[in-house]
Amino acid sequence: MPIRKPIDVGEAYDFAPIDAPIAAERQKAKRHYGVHPYFTRRPHNVVRRYIQHYSRPGDRVLDPFGGSGVTAIEAFLENRHGIQNDINPFANFVASGVVDLAQGKREEYLQGLSTIEKSTLELLQQIEQATPEDLAAIRARLTLPPNVELPKSSDVAHYHELFTERQLYALAALRMSIDALRPDHVRKAMLLAWSATLPKLTRTFLSAEGRAESRGGSSIFSIYRYKVAAKPVELPAWQTFHERALNIIAAKDEIDQTIELRRRTGGWFGEFETFTCDILDLAQDLKESVDYVFTDPPYGAHIAYLDLSVLWNVWLGQEVSEHDRERELIVGGELDLSESWYVTKLRASTRACLDMLRPDRWFSLVFQHWNFRYFEAILDAAEEGGADLRAAISQVGDPIWSMHKKKNRESVLAGELILTFYNRGGSRRRATGHFDMPSAVRHYLARSTEGVLYGEELFNHIVVEAWREGAISALNVTKDEFTALLREEGWEYSAATHQWHHGNRRKALF
Repeated sequence: MPIRKPIDVGEAYDFAPIDAPIAAERQKAKRHYGVHPYFTRRPHNVVRRYIQHYSRPGDRVLDPFGGSGVTAIEAFLENRHGIQNDINPFANFVASGVVDLAQGKREEYLQGLSTIEKSTLELLQQIEQATPEDLAAIRARLTLPPNVELPKSSDVAHYHELFTERQLYALAALRMSIDALRPDHVRKAMLLAWSATLPKLTRTFLSAEGRAESRGGSSIFSIYRYKVAAKPVELPAWQTFHERALNIIAAKDEIDQTIELRRRTGGWFGEFETFTCDILDLAQDLKESVDYVFTDPPYGAHIAYLDLSVLWNVWLGQEVSEHDRERELIVGGELDLSESWYVTKLRASTRACLDMLRPDRWFSLVFQHWNFRYFEAILDAAEEGGADLRAAISQVGDPIWSMHKKKNRESVLAGELILTFYNRGGSRRRATGHFDMPSAVRHYLARSTEGVLYGEELFNHIVVEAWREGAISALNVTKDEFTALLREEGWEYSAATHQWHHGNRRKALF
C-alpha cells in the first residue's frame, strides 16, 4: 500500500491567492482532449495550477458540477483525493473511464482493440455494402438501444431516427464485441472509445466546410440540440472507432507516465471517487469533509446537459429520473426551467459548496454571464456562508472561442471569471451602497494605457466592484447598453481579435 504524505494539522491554509490569469493550454493533455467530446471543459493546466496552490497532497478536492472530470482527474494525478460529482451519469462515465486507464498494461489495450477488429470488421464491411434485405437479416443478430422519445427541440421524434440504418447497426455490432472483452479495465476503455464514436456516426454529424469529410462535429456540440444534417455523412465505422481507440491508448500512456513520475519523486497515492446526485444531496453526505472545491456550474441557458446526453445515456443504460431533471441547474430545457428557479438553485448550490468545505479552506468558482443577478446569487451566498472573496481573475483571450461567440461577437461573453473564496467561518451581510457604473467604466478605460482590452475583463471588473460597494442589485444594464457605452467612449470592437480598441490608436495597433 502507498504511504500517504502527512499533512500538519496545525498548518494554516490562509495564504496569498493566485492573483493573475494563467495562459490556457487546452489541447496539450491527451487525457482530456481527443479522448471524448464533451460540451464544456476547463483548461486542464489552469485547473491543475489551482489545485496545486489551494490544496496539498492527500487533500480531498471536489467538483460538485464535475462534467467530464477535469478537476477530479487532475486532483487524482496530483496525489489528491479527487471527488467527481455530476447529476448526469454520462459525465461520470467519461470521468471514471479516463481514471480507469491507470489500470493494466498498454499491451492489454492493444490486444483488446485487435480482438474487436477480428470479431467485428467483417460484419461492419457487410453492413456498409448490404442491400435493404441483407440489413434486415443483420438486424436480427444485433441488440439495439430503446427507441425512446427525444427532447421536443430535436429535428426527429425518436432515438433511432438519429442514425441511418447502417450507422445504428454498425454501432450495435461494435458494442456487442466490446461487451465480450476481458479484462474489465480493457472493456471499459474500449466502451469509452465507442461512446466517443457515437456522435460521429449519427445523422447530426456536420462536416466542416472546405475540409475532409470526417472533419466536423455533431450539432449537439455546436448549436446544442439534435439537428439532423440536410445531407448526412456516413463515415466508415471501423476507421472512426479505431481512431478514437488509439486516442484512448495515447491517454493511457500519458496517465501512466504521470503516475510513474510521481512514484519516482516521492510516491504515488492519488485517489478518485464519483457521486451521481444533486449538489444539495451531496452536501449532506460530505458536510465539512472537503479541503478544496473547484467548480464551474452551468451558466444558465443554451446547454441542457441531460437533454443532450440522451444520445449516450440511453445506449449505456444509464437512467435519468424525472426528479433529476427537475433539479438540474439550467434555464429552459425539456422542462422549461425558469430563470427564477435557476437563481434560487445557484444560490443554494454556492452555499452547499461551503457546507462541504472544511473551515480554513478555499473554494474557487468559475462563472461568466451578462446577468448580474447570477453573480449576486453567487457572491451573496458565499458571504452569507462565511466566505471572503480573496481573488477575482478574468481568464480571457483563450484562442478557443465558441460558435456562439463567433456568430455574435461583442454581444457574447467568452472566457471565464474565477472567483476564489476563503472559508473563514461565521456569516455577515454586505451593507447596501451606491455604484455609478458609467463612471466606473470610464475610469477603467482611462487606465487602459495600451488602448486595447477584452470586454469580458471590463465586465467582470464592474461586477466585482459593484458587489464590493454593496450595489450589484442596482446594476440593470443590458449587453447592448454596455457595448454602446464603450463605443460612446471611442472604443471599437475587432471581430478578428475579439478585443476592443481605442479608435485613436487603432491604426497604430494594426
